[in-house]
Amino acid sequence: MNKEYVPEWDQPAVRSEETAAPAKTHAVAGVKQIVTIRLDVDMLEWFKSAGPGYQTRINQVLREYMEANRVRASGEQH
Repeated sequence: MNKEYVPEWDQPAVRSEETAAPAKTHAVAGVKQIVTIRLDVDMLEWFKSAGPGYQTRINQVLREYMEANRVRASGEQH
């Protein structure tokens, strides 16, 4: 991978209140929202140890968990 390439998800967000888009009530897959989350230090270090893209990896783990639980929840309703 190109060492000069910096993924956009690792860049700090620079937005003013004037240019900020209004909050949406429904999330769309693939659209990212900047959040603050508190994680255990050892877990964060483990994700970072695999190199750039740790936020994407954390997102993927959370997505897999969400999808597994969504399937489980819909199966319990039937």
